[in-house]
Amino acid sequence: MISKVKSTKLVEIFFYVSDAYEKELKFSCERFSNNSCPAFSDQEIMTVYLFCISQEQRTRIKQIYNFADQYLRSWFPKLPSYAAFNNRINRLSEAFRLLMASLLQTHQPLDCSTQESLLDSLPVITCSGKRTGKVATELTDKGYCSTKSLYYYGLKLHALAFRREKQLPFPEQLLITAASENDLNVFRNAWSHLENRTFFGDKIYHDYDFFERLFATQHAVMMTPVKAVKGQSEWEKQHDRAANDLFSKAVSKVRQPIEGWFNWLIEKTDFQRANKVRSAQGLLVHVFGKLAAAFIYLVFNP
Repeated sequence: MISKVKSTKLVEIFFYVSDAYEKELKFSCERFSNNSCPAFSDQEIMTVYLFCISQEQRTRIKQIYNFADQYLRSWFPKLPSYAAFNNRINRLSEAFRLLMASLLQTHQPLDCSTQESLLDSLPVITCSGKRTGKVATELTDKGYCSTKSLYYYGLKLHALAFRREKQLPFPEQLLITAASENDLNVFRNAWSHLENRTFFGDKIYHDYDFFERLFATQHAVMMTPVKAVKGQSEWEKQHDRAANDLFSKAVSKVRQPIEGWFNWLIEKTDFQRANKVRSAQGLLVHVFGKLAAAFIYLVFNP
């Protein structure tokens, strides 16, 4: 059994998921077979998954199933075997993606600054770079995380987030790419069309010529810490050092909250570690399911 408070949240999550499922999600996982209406519904599976991660911080599929089997049997008497549960979860990756997108659109806080955006990326690691990645090779490849000085196989989560004063930012858009994809290339392809916007990113977004053209056409500005110029003399470095240090510190202070948001995501969902995933569908569930669970947590724990 679970407490009365958590029982209430379980019911709220179930009704929220059921409503979203009937409106949109069911079309992404529709069955055309004799088993089109299983005894244990997709809504129930998604509810168990989202509740266990967001309210109980059970982040592994095995942990989620064991908790449901031990404490939620009275709520879900038709809970199947672990193998069936795992197989059913893997079929719902697109439903979790649509649910995450819906949560982003419908629960944007009122204090978001629509003129200021923070940019960063987070690795999703399936295995160390010292080994050869064999999981979901159609989605993953080898990349490098400069923050951790780590080579790894996996994916990369790219976030464009609204700035919020004295609060963690709220994501405007989230994109998933292979680990080797350059952050600046993602920005060029996905977000360079945004107008009248001030972006705050790290040094990887530094491209003076590109952003000069972007300012002329889109009135958009990219703020990054000052990057050293190759071949610059020591005198020039020292001459501009004080101003450059102050500017870099100011930009880093503004964009630091998005790193805090990534840390919050990892703490709540163990998002970064995907070393237990064994298939492409499982990896997509790991990504979109945990993102959906994180936003469910925000909705039901304001």
